[in-house]
Amino acid sequence: MQLIEVRQGDSPLVLGLPHTGIWVPDGIEAELNENGLALADTDWHIDDLYSDLVPDLTTVRTNVHRYAIDVNRDPSGVSLYPGQHTTGLCPLTDFDGRPIYMPGREPGAGEIARRLAAYHAPYHAALESELRRLRSIHGFAILYDCHSIRSAIPFLFDGILPDFNIGTNSGASCAPSIETAVAKECRIATGYSSVLNGRFKGGWTTRHYGQPATGFHAIQMELAQSTYMQECPPWDYDAARAAKLQHHLRSILRTLSDWSPQ
Repeated sequence: MQLIEVRQGDSPLVLGLPHTGIWVPDGIEAELNENGLALADTDWHIDDLYSDLVPDLTTVRTNVHRYAIDVNRDPSGVSLYPGQHTTGLCPLTDFDGRPIYMPGREPGAGEIARRLAAYHAPYHAALESELRRLRSIHGFAILYDCHSIRSAIPFLFDGILPDFNIGTNSGASCAPSIETAVAKECRIATGYSSVLNGRFKGGWTTRHYGQPATGFHAIQMELAQSTYMQECPPWDYDAARAAKLQHHLRSILRTLSDWSPQ
């Protein structure tokens, strides 16, 4: 199994794909219960949805499932959303709050440290390498972190999630003009709803790499899965809905690819 897949382009834009992988290492898979084995919290089809929308992009993807370790979580284990329900570095529950491990088989501190070294660190080493490579070419680099989630998950949030959920760590992770441009593209997308820094303000990846003063900009896009797929097993891709959504995603990525500091 190739843990990390990197496709290099020369534009300043990098797509991060942290949650599309469905591989669970054998030793970890053996510890999961029926809920865990279902892999329900995968960012299903996101790699296909974004594939080849605009030319010359760099993509960094891990094949490791988030139930083994979530590469979009702080390696220290600190919660991204204190006081709110969320899942951690090595999740113990799914997004509905149900345990994913058989009783007594949850990972301890030593196992978490092993997974950090084996799966979390290689992803971020690859991602940082590509961002630095592109900054050396352009003087800046933009990370667009690609995510999706079911549109209704009462354990995590009330009601129905907007279609486009833009996260910039409350404006701290990218230049204001990047935030404004992406928010505008989402706002003018007919038939879609959007929110800026709502329930999802950007995960650890966005917050860690988004350092505009040093030439690194980061923005997270959390899509409601209802916009492009069936939100229940077998999690089928809906090509017609996806094509409509891709029109707007292409506009967003083109805008970012063409962006430059003023």
